[in-house]
Amino acid sequence: MSTRLTTAPDLPELTALDEVAALVGRHDDLYVRWSRGPGIDLEAASSRDDLTGIALPGLSANALAVAPWWDGRPVRLWVARRLYDYSHLPREKGSAVRPWLLHGHEAGRGPDNEPLVTQVEPVGWIAPEVMREATEEVARQAGVWGPLRRVR
Repeated sequence: MSTRLTTAPDLPELTALDEVAALVGRHDDLYVRWSRGPGIDLEAASSRDDLTGIALPGLSANALAVAPWWDGRPVRLWVARRLYDYSHLPREKGSAVRPWLLHGHEAGRGPDNEPLVTQVEPVGWIAPEVMREATEEVARQAGVWGPLRRVR
């Protein structure tokens, strides 16, 4: 495993959903990770399975690349949905957990079939206002839908 140790102390903040969507439209290797940040994550260089505690061969993240079946629909809506999927994590894992955008290489899949990413390069924090825009974008859709979450 080769994860680059970029601590990114001055990681910029992405403040608009359109800004994130534009980046996703230009890059296939972008992921969102919900954690306390790249400084902590890159030092550890891997995630752990919550159930078993086993170290995973990379950081668990969620791919933002637009799927071919999306068929030209708005990238903004795709990104809003992908961000909204895990918006419950700060409520469940603590307020220090925030989303951040990264470039990386998918090295495998975790126990929840999530991408495990190596060669991580932090891009930017995803600001709370982006999450508000994502929530509003999702709310405008006709279907009934909510974030992914597990109830014990």
